[in-house]
Amino acid sequence: MRLRSRNRRKQTEPAWRLPSIDWRRLAATAGSLAALGGAVAGVAWTLDQPIETISVEGRFQRVSPLDVEQAVKQRVLGTGLVSVDLESVGRSLQSIPWVDSASVQRAWPRGLRVHVQEQVAAARWGANGLLNTRGELFISESRHIPPELPQLSGPIGTERDVAERYLAVRGRLMEAGLRIAAMRLDERGAWEFDLDNGVTVRLGRRDVDARFERFMVAGLKLVGERGGDITYVDMRYSNGFAIGWRTRGVQLATGKLPADDNPDA
Repeated sequence: MRLRSRNRRKQTEPAWRLPSIDWRRLAATAGSLAALGGAVAGVAWTLDQPIETISVEGRFQRVSPLDVEQAVKQRVLGTGLVSVDLESVGRSLQSIPWVDSASVQRAWPRGLRVHVQEQVAAARWGANGLLNTRGELFISESRHIPPELPQLSGPIGTERDVAERYLAVRGRLMEAGLRIAAMRLDERGAWEFDLDNGVTVRLGRRDVDARFERFMVAGLKLVGERGGDITYVDMRYSNGFAIGWRTRGVQLATGKLPADDNPDA
């Protein structure tokens, strides 16, 4: 009977026990962590000092470094060197005319270093607009238009398309000693461009790339040799092209009739 009673007590004993807790050590650890956190916060507060100096770097032709400095000062007013949002400051500088991009870095102990990249104007757009080399309209009403830039135009929203076509053909023509003075895309989608010798080349709406290649092969030499006598070269014909002479009117260079009486003008 005792044996049974002893076995019964063993079965009722718990299989595990809670470990003992050293409350003094736990309290000491918590105190150390709190002290460490306070020390870190104190260091962060010490480093996050007001911004006192701003240096502006870059190659400046159109942008005033003083305007950049003033814009940064307004953006970081009341902000410390540690807590300042550098990317946000850089993006805000892009609202300054002729600023393409800007990067901002911390200059310890209490300064910022700003590097500015200016826009590069590739062409005029419309009356007073300017396009950059990516075909983006970065100024719609410019007070100063570089006279050497070509004049591009087209419907609203086609700035990139016109700029891309201009850039695609510019190099080819420059190799032949000619320069594009203007390129136009009209509301119907027809293309034409003016050369610096006064000759207009009409490409129309269809097969524009193929027509330009045909001009480079068949019409370019004639334009180079007798550009002063020619008003336009019309590449919209399927079997050749037409030349508008200043004194002799219109003549088909190949002697063939156009594909129809009214090509896609």
